[in-house]
Parts: sequence; C-alpha cells; structure tokens
Amino acid sequence: MDSTGNGPDRRSRKARMTRDALAQHAFDLVLERGLKSVTVEEIAEAADVDRRTFSRYFPNKEAAVLDAVRGDGDRINRALRERPAAEPPLTAYRRAVLDWLGDPEAEPWHRRPRIFDLLVMAEEEPTLYAAYHHIRVDAQEESVRIIAERLDVDPRQDIRPAVAVAAGAGALLAAQAAWVRGGRPAALPEFVVHAFDALSTHLLESRQDGPAPHSTTQGSTP
Repeated sequence: MDSTGNGPDRRSRKARMTRDALAQHAFDLVLERGLKSVTVEEIAEAADVDRRTFSRYFPNKEAAVLDAVRGDGDRINRALRERPAAEPPLTAYRRAVLDWLGDPEAEPWHRRPRIFDLLVMAEEEPTLYAAYHHIRVDAQEESVRIIAERLDVDPRQDIRPAVAVAAGAGALLAAQAAWVRGGRPAALPEFVVHAFDALSTHLLESRQDGPAPHSTTQGSTP
C-alpha cells in the first residue's frame, strides 16, 4: 500500500478529474458562445491547464464537448447485455434503449440539462455532427459484438447482428432527429417508441393497393 497517497489510484482520479473539468468547460463555453467562437486554448485555460494537457485527453474541441454523451452508447450496450437471451435481437435492442431512457440514474438525454441544446447544435455544425457520428459508430460496433454473442455467431461471417443493430440504431437516430427538430425536450421516449413501432410494423407491411413497387409496365393485361 502506498502510504504517500501518490499511487496509481490517486493519479487515475486526478486524470479523471482533469478530463471531466475539460469536458465540462468545453460544454459550457460552446453552448454559451457557439462552437466557432471557442478555442481549445480557452477551454484549457478555463480548466486551469495548458494546451498540451488538453491534447492528452481530447484530439479537438468537438470531442471534448461531446464527452457528455459518449457514455450513453455504453449505457445502452450494458442494458443490451442484460436483456433475456430468448429475446430476438431487434427486440432486445429496442428494450435496451427504452431501459436507458427509463433509468433516471443513467441520466438519459431528456433528463439531463442542456443535452437537448447540444444535440440541436450538432445538427447545425458539420464538424460537431461528424464527431458525434464517430461516437455512434463506436457504440454500434460494440452492439454488433453483443448481438453476435447472443446469437452465437461470428459477425464477420453472419450479417444478422449488423443488420439488427443498423435497424435499431437507425430507428434511434431517426427519433433523435425528430426530437431535436420538434422543440419538445421531454418528448424523446415518445419519439423512440414511434420510431421502433414504424420499423416493426408499418415499414414491414406490404401494400395491397396501387401498383407494385418499381413497376414500369404500362397497359399490361392480366
């Protein structure tokens, strides 16, 4: 045991505190002044560190700002691992998302102050949106691995895990887009339910009326 209090645990806590401080100041400054009006140097100064220290934790200011939502993919994936093994993959993914949204301790977006504002900004700022896309992709790759384990398949050989996650993540992304454009911060769970309902019902039903899809034949006889 390190009686000086300078052991690995203390260094790890200090590093975590520095990272959290940088992320929080980035979040506050960017939401207050806009992404283009804030520099990395200003974020570092607000956290009482230098630019070099900032670069040890984040590659750019976009990554620092979005650190507030990076853990949400991990929370969804933890919920996905805990779903009953008998659930079909897409059902398990949907219920994992709803478990996250319903857990106040997980601080889902509609319960967390100003996350709505951050995601609205991400829709409007290309570099912020691109950084957010990378966060989503990382989370989805882990979701594919989890689904593959549930199905006991190799995701490099079996496409089903990737298809299930792409469908579920696409529904979540569509719900998020409708949420930020709808101007109702508390309505995210409602949008998510509607998105998954559309995926599992309306978009899978074949229409019985009208011409067949992609039909180019005119004047044909039965």
